Amino acid sequence: MPSIPHLDIESLEHFDQVIGAGATSMGGWRVQSVDLTGRSAVLLTLKPTGSLFLGCALEETAATWIRDGGGLIFPTIPELPFDPYRGVLYAADELYANLSSGYEATPDAQIYAWSRQHDERGDTSRTLAAALHDHSIADALHELPDGKPWIGVMGGHGIARTDPAYRSAVLLGRTLARNGLTVATGGGPGAMEAANLGSTLASYDDGAVDAALCSLAAAPSFRPSIADWASTGLAVRRDFPGDGGVSIPTWFYGHEPPNVFATSIAKYFSNALREDVLLSRARGGIIYLPGAAGTVQEIFQAVTPNYYGDAATQVPMILVGIDYWSVTLPVWPLLESLSAHRAMSSSVLLVDTVEEAAELVS
Repeated sequence: MPSIPHLDIESLEHFDQVIGAGATSMGGWRVQSVDLTGRSAVLLTLKPTGSLFLGCALEETAATWIRDGGGLIFPTIPELPFDPYRGVLYAADELYANLSSGYEATPDAQIYAWSRQHDERGDTSRTLAAALHDHSIADALHELPDGKPWIGVMGGHGIARTDPAYRSAVLLGRTLARNGLTVATGGGPGAMEAANLGSTLASYDDGAVDAALCSLAAAPSFRPSIADWASTGLAVRRDFPGDGGVSIPTWFYGHEPPNVFATSIAKYFSNALREDVLLSRARGGIIYLPGAAGTVQEIFQAVTPNYYGDAATQVPMILVGIDYWSVTLPVWPLLESLSAHRAMSSSVLLVDTVEEAAELVS
């Protein structure tokens, strides 16, 4: 029996377009978080076999019609500070809504607080809700346009906006975006924020970079005030609109608020899933700026498939900072030993500047 093509419907407008095009069956439909309470009369004219409704608002007559006709309905889950069936990625304005009342009032902070509370309880319903959410985020991420290669930029979250290393990461992100690449980061502060900011500034000159950094210097770190840090970033983003690329942060690291410069934010509960998605999507290469334990973990998580892969499956990995990765955190000697006589020997590289790194992936 031939399979039914899937159709993702994630808004009422899209639903109406499909109906207007003459749909007679809902077979293969995947409808996510759409309020259909005003569309019962239309739903009752459509064959429901093979349809799936995730967290949609439905009148009882329509819900009964769908269930009796072979469709599946996953109901909304009450008392959650997030939508586990969301069909789109996050934007900074959504995560930081109500910021004027303090960071604790934002959806980002409230979702993190929920995750901590339910982790401590060992609540199974929490695990299910978080898994459904992360599945929806993965699906939305998959639906992003597939045109420009992704370049991952990893690095420490503790780099202040006033640090020369922050400016270097901004220039790196700007160069990558100017070269037609999508900047993808872990979504946090520090080097990750700087790379997304650089992508935003791709169409601007050095004077705009200086102006943006001057404004950001008013709140150089997310400590002691996330609200000041985020609001300063949002003001810079309004002054210099642009495509900030993609970020994939996690509520697992609740002390790291998401930066506001990424255009598309795929925020996960599961850090392991988030890491895997980020590294697997950055097929154009991964650049590692100086960082600590998290960055080291990302290096070796990406090394494993290179180590066991052949020449055709290699992903370029460029470490920036010869002294840092050779002496301060001596990761490079171990990578050299692992690389010896393997296909990955040509894909794992150590350079001293962001300019060299950008050239290697462009």
